Amino acid sequence: MRAVLQRASQGRVLVDGAVIGQLAPTPGFVILLGVGPQDGEAEVRLLADKVAGLRVFADAEGKMNLALRDIGGGVLVISQFTLYADTRRGRRPGFTGAAAPDQAEPLVTRFMEELRAHGIATQGGRFGADMQVELTNDGPVTILLDTDQWAGGQG
Repeated sequence: MRAVLQRASQGRVLVDGAVIGQLAPTPGFVILLGVGPQDGEAEVRLLADKVAGLRVFADAEGKMNLALRDIGGGVLVISQFTLYADTRRGRRPGFTGAAAPDQAEPLVTRFMEELRAHGIATQGGRFGADMQVELTNDGPVTILLDTDQWAGGQG
């Protein structure tokens, strides 16, 4: 699984002009989430645990030392198959490295459920929809996580 975490002070996702999910009322992450064909339940749990515990929010001294759990932050998850774009050849990306929708959609849902199990308020976009994502990237802080790079399941 690939995730682009954007620390955000606000965020929302719209479909056909209507807000269907938002990061509120506290700051947190807007996460663009891509699923690969090799991904399953183990990657979901590993990534959700990493996201829940990642210490990138300021403590009283202004140092990035607090996690979502510590600040009572939330998450807005947006499915993003284009994170698996292959741009090695030509100018038009290929997307065959992304999981098929029937595999990816349940894993995106499971990822959100796993974050909720960590006590994190989580909302999402609509799988497969044309979405408009708005956010205020705080910092800016943007972090790329890729479970394929965590050898032996160590994140």
